[in-house]
Amino acid sequence: MRGTPGFSFAACCRKETHLSAMQIGLLSRMEAVFPFLADLVHGDLKAYVPAAKEGFFLLAAHIHPHTVYMAGAKETGRLVRRIEEPIIAEAFQAGQAVSGKREWTYGTMRDMHVFPILSEGRVLCALAFEVDAEKLLIEGYPRLLEAARVVLLHAQKACDLAPFAPIQAGDGILITDARSRIVFADVAARRIYRVLGVGSLVGCPLYERQLTRHVTRETVERDRPWRKEIEAGGLSLVRREVAIREGGTLCLRIVLLSDVTETRARDEALRIKSAIIQEVHHRVKNNLQMVASLLRLQARRASSDEVRLALRESVNRILSISVVHEYLSQQGDEAIDVQEVFGHIFGLVVRSMADKGFSVRTACKGERLVLPSKCASSVALVLNELVLNAMEHAFIGRSEGLIGLSVKAHADGWLLDFYDDGIGLPKAFDIARTKSLGLTIVKTLIEGDLGGQFSIAGEAGCGTHARIILPKMQPAPIA
Repeated sequence: MRGTPGFSFAACCRKETHLSAMQIGLLSRMEAVFPFLADLVHGDLKAYVPAAKEGFFLLAAHIHPHTVYMAGAKETGRLVRRIEEPIIAEAFQAGQAVSGKREWTYGTMRDMHVFPILSEGRVLCALAFEVDAEKLLIEGYPRLLEAARVVLLHAQKACDLAPFAPIQAGDGILITDARSRIVFADVAARRIYRVLGVGSLVGCPLYERQLTRHVTRETVERDRPWRKEIEAGGLSLVRREVAIREGGTLCLRIVLLSDVTETRARDEALRIKSAIIQEVHHRVKNNLQMVASLLRLQARRASSDEVRLALRESVNRILSISVVHEYLSQQGDEAIDVQEVFGHIFGLVVRSMADKGFSVRTACKGERLVLPSKCASSVALVLNELVLNAMEHAFIGRSEGLIGLSVKAHADGWLLDFYDDGIGLPKAFDIARTKSLGLTIVKTLIEGDLGGQFSIAGEAGCGTHARIILPKMQPAPIA
């Protein structure tokens, strides 16, 4: 139940009451509408059930509304003495709705409206709405209570309860009678219709021309026909209509209006911005690939093997960055999956560097790591340099090898273990004194740009492990 993690209404009733499985099933089904009712009435909803312990009630549910602030902690699961709740006791005894006042704190009173839930002439549960009426000052408030009573009776039947989702603060509420004439309109509903040029709502037929003439577009969801998205007079509205019928005859309608104009405008702006960013990444990728192609042409014309190798490594570095931009242009977000990028870069380097007849396998395991795009190029370059280094030095004299990446959570963030099963490191190897450009780039990027830690170790014939510790970073949303 909302606001009560781990709490089971049914389990609590089974443990603390003598209710039958069928009775508990009925109440558990009705539990789905409790948040809606609390929001509709603008007050706390408390469900009292006779406890197995003589002289006590079980407070089986306690719901705070979304539509108004109600002070006090939830008391779900508490046993309450009958003598402490005389209005609840009266509702159980009389078997009908009862209203009165209840002292909430010393000197502070709340209005209490209690509706019994009956089964085969017996009161199973009493639903109490506690309302601070002096602060609410809602014109026509009894209409809300009557609507709650009708919904409560309706919910006891085998019907679709999906339309009774919670009401949010700021939603407009309209209630009609059996002739679809508006009998209640709250402040939020009146404000929305005032923007559409409608002054008085109460007394108007719900489908009168003056209420619908500004509608320019109406979208109905196939699986939720009671929910419509409407564009009217420059506003974007979500309209939820709940019709309560008895034997095919309309009793009342509850219409909920949500003004989502700003939300839809933000969504559209976000969609446009995302498309622009994707296009930028796509163009950057194309430009990088063009530069790489020019360097390849230059490498073919170079007469020195050393120059050709340097140009080939530069091509791989440029293409590793282009992989990131291609990934971002396709994903449509501003975050990268490290394992996916590793797979792309691995394939790129192997195609470029592996000799004919050499077979290299890859392994990627551990937890999924998603990093913000601001560090994507640095991570891609690090992975590229490590793969390049392994391909160039780890498998000398061999026809096959393994390169892998393991990712797991670490006390300081994330631990990335890049490893191979190659010939290992020389005995006198010292990362601080190495002249390897690739490892120097890796160390500089990890410690300088990413704020992490880098170490490398390996014994002759036992492979090499390059360990990277990255601080925790959250993927940044598009502003």
